Amino acid sequence: MKSNLQKVLESGAFAVTGELGPPKSAEREKVEHHASILKGYVDSVNLTDNQTAIVRASSIACGKIILDMGVEPNIQITCRDRNRIGIQSDVLGAVALGIKNILCIQGDHASFGNEPQAKNVNDLDSINLIATLKKMRDEQTLLGGDKLEAPIDIFIGAVANPFADPFEYRAYRLAQKVAAGADFIQTQAIFDMERFERWMEKVRELGLHKKVPILAGIIPLKSLGAARYMKNNVSGMIVPDHIIDRLKAAPDKKEEGVKIAVEMIQHLKTIEGVAGVHIMAVAWEEIVPEIVERAGLLPRPQFA
Repeated sequence: MKSNLQKVLESGAFAVTGELGPPKSAEREKVEHHASILKGYVDSVNLTDNQTAIVRASSIACGKIILDMGVEPNIQITCRDRNRIGIQSDVLGAVALGIKNILCIQGDHASFGNEPQAKNVNDLDSINLIATLKKMRDEQTLLGGDKLEAPIDIFIGAVANPFADPFEYRAYRLAQKVAAGADFIQTQAIFDMERFERWMEKVRELGLHKKVPILAGIIPLKSLGAARYMKNNVSGMIVPDHIIDRLKAAPDKKEEGVKIAVEMIQHLKTIEGVAGVHIMAVAWEEIVPEIVERAGLLPRPQFA
C-alpha cells in the first residue's frame, strides 16, 4: 500500500508537505493542535527528529499520534542519535505503527543543542541511511545480511541544500542520494531564487528531476527579526537583501511575509523539475492554510 504522498507525486499533482516540531514535553495535545491546523491543507506532515539537537518528543510517537487523526506523517530519522541497530529497529517499529514516509537526514551536531556533551553517533551517514532503508525494503535484508521475516513498505525521502558551499558540488551530492535510493527530495528553505534556479539547471542537466520528485522548501517570514536571524545565524541559508528591505518597508510584516511565500510558490510552480513545496512554518503553523489557499493549491488530491 503506497503512502498518500507517494500517490500524489505519482499522479503528477503539485505536492504540498508541511512540518511539525514535536514538543519539548510529553504533551500530545500540542501535537494534535498543530496537526489539526494542517489537516486537509498538506499531503503529509514532517515530524522533526530532535531538531537542532534539542531534546523533544519522539518523531515516531508523534507520527503515530497524527496518523490516528487522519494526517499522514513523514517522520525524520537522524544519523546523529542512533547506530545502525537502533535505526533499523526504529524503522521496523515505525512501519508496524503504519508509518510509511521516512526522511533520512544527518542531523545537526549535538554541540548546537541543549545536551552539548552528548556523543554524536553517526554510525551511518545520510547516504548510507538511504541505502540501508532501500535494502530493507527492496531486498528484505538488514544491513548486516539477515533476512527480514516479512516485507516492509516505505517511501524514502532525503534532503538537499542548494545553498551550501561549494555550490558546484550540490547537484552531484543530490545525485549520490538518488543513486542510494531516495524516492523523494525536500530542499532547504529558498529565499535566493536565482541561486535555486541555477541549481535546478544543473539538476536537469544531470537528469535527476526525471528520477526523483523535488519538493522546494518554503519558510514563511513572520517578522523582520526572523528574516535577519536566518540571514545571519542559520548555516546553509541565504536570505538576500531585497527580502530584508521588502519586509523593512512593509507596514504589516506578517502580511508581507505571506505575500513573499505565496509569490515564491507561484514562481516555483513554473520551474521544470519542481514537483511540489515543503512549507516549514516554524512556530507559525496557523498560517499554512492561508498560504496554501492563496497559492491556489486547494483542494488537495484525494485517493482511496
